[in-house]
Amino acid sequence: MKKRKVPHTFVIVFFIIVIAAVLTWIIPPGKYVSEQVDGETVMTFYYADQLPPAIGDSEFHAEPQTWQIFSAFYKGFVKQSNIIVFILIIGGAFWIMNKSKAIDMGIHSFLKFTKRLERSPLMQKIGVNNIVIILIMLLFSLFGSVFGMSEETIAFALIIIPLAVSMGYDSIVGLCMVYVAAHIGFSGAMLNPFTIGIAQGIAEIPLFTGIGYRAVCWAILTVVGIIFVLWYANKVKKNPQSSIMYEDDAYWRKSAEVKEEELERYTPRKAWWVFAFLTAVLIVFSVLYPMTTLKIGNSETTLPLLPIGTALFILLSIVTLRKTVHYFVLTLLFATVYFLVIGVLGYDWYIMEIASLFLVLGIASGLSVDKSASDIAKLFLEGMGDILSAAVIVGLAGGIVIILQDGGIIDTILYGLSKSMSNMGKIASAEIMYGIQTLINIVIPSGSAKAAITMPIMAPFSDLIGISRQATVVAFQFGDGFTNMITPTSGVLMAALGVARIPWEKWVRFIWKFILVLVVIGALLLIPTVTMELAGF
Repeated sequence: MKKRKVPHTFVIVFFIIVIAAVLTWIIPPGKYVSEQVDGETVMTFYYADQLPPAIGDSEFHAEPQTWQIFSAFYKGFVKQSNIIVFILIIGGAFWIMNKSKAIDMGIHSFLKFTKRLERSPLMQKIGVNNIVIILIMLLFSLFGSVFGMSEETIAFALIIIPLAVSMGYDSIVGLCMVYVAAHIGFSGAMLNPFTIGIAQGIAEIPLFTGIGYRAVCWAILTVVGIIFVLWYANKVKKNPQSSIMYEDDAYWRKSAEVKEEELERYTPRKAWWVFAFLTAVLIVFSVLYPMTTLKIGNSETTLPLLPIGTALFILLSIVTLRKTVHYFVLTLLFATVYFLVIGVLGYDWYIMEIASLFLVLGIASGLSVDKSASDIAKLFLEGMGDILSAAVIVGLAGGIVIILQDGGIIDTILYGLSKSMSNMGKIASAEIMYGIQTLINIVIPSGSAKAAITMPIMAPFSDLIGISRQATVVAFQFGDGFTNMITPTSGVLMAALGVARIPWEKWVRFIWKFILVLVVIGALLLIPTVTMELAGF
């Protein structure tokens, strides 16, 4: 009997686009309109044929989608162009760095270090690999919770996945250590300005209040996530072929086959010139920006972070260049991560600045290992080509949202769901809010966009039924976070899966039960916000 083959991810996503187009023929188009009533701004829903003339003529154009299922591919590329360009630049930069064999050298050194630690009876009992997974997941969960790390995980996945495979796990474990950890933190965010900050601002409650209970939620969700990943990782470690990615991970296993004795230790003169140039640049920036103000929630801390980073870079570079250029390239990588965090927290960096930083990393890595400018350009193009499928799937997935938007049915879906909250008790109403946010997140994965659409509706409604607006914000942040890890409309998810070389359908098979557990935990954590007197609520 012939085994049924699962369709390619592109086919699945295109089929979802077709379904979305069919829905535009079934669901009537509509729009929420911001209006002033008794001096207050309220959101009023109108079906397309009931819209005020000015809005209907100039601001709202919706029609059932037919041939647009093909143009959605183009529009999806335009909509997701920032992420697509980010992926291509990251792919090219990391390809150059990988060709330097620095990652291979770093992984071998790390594994040798862990083997030395395993000589300790205590470490043997706990498991060094378990500690590594826990620490990495804690770090990225904290990043997701504090400053909303999301797109940045795409770059880190290219570092952690080879490490995970070398440790005897699979690409799924590597992606979970970075992407899933960050999105668990995103879901249980304490200070995330892109979700908590915007939602609380629209709900007209003091920014970042209620942080105490949200910190408890973050801790619970993070612990659950770590336990789940440890369980799966140990299962794969015992039987690698039990992984649904065993065959697909041949790419990562092949890249991890480089033996340490095959790595020649050397330091070209050009590496010293790269060090000198970068040092001069960093010194200039340290003089221009001697103090950096980190903004975390409502608190600000001013520190000489650029001078500190410059001093550390100089010290580490001198030490590593005297050993081998591989360690110097790793120093460039660590410096990139350091300045990335400073840029995001202190200077409001986003995708463009981060992509530029990694492009510098790629060029500096190529020059350090004595590659010519032409060789670096060729390697960069090879890297872009290698990761092109990840960029394409992001554009294709963006077409789903385009179809729903052009069909004008997103607000209609939200209106229909919100009507279901009528005549419910407090707990039931809060849970329905949570369910609505979860369902809406499938078609609008952007937290800030969803906050702008839903919070003006949910916040006033919570006053009517006697639920605190803070509880409404918690329902929003839970609903915003969990399904981001499974919906194909999320450009970040599709990009992360693309660089990890994990087909979306296999990811769904792996993650759906865990997402269900998180959704249930979120529902339980929402109850105290209604039944208990919590600080800030």
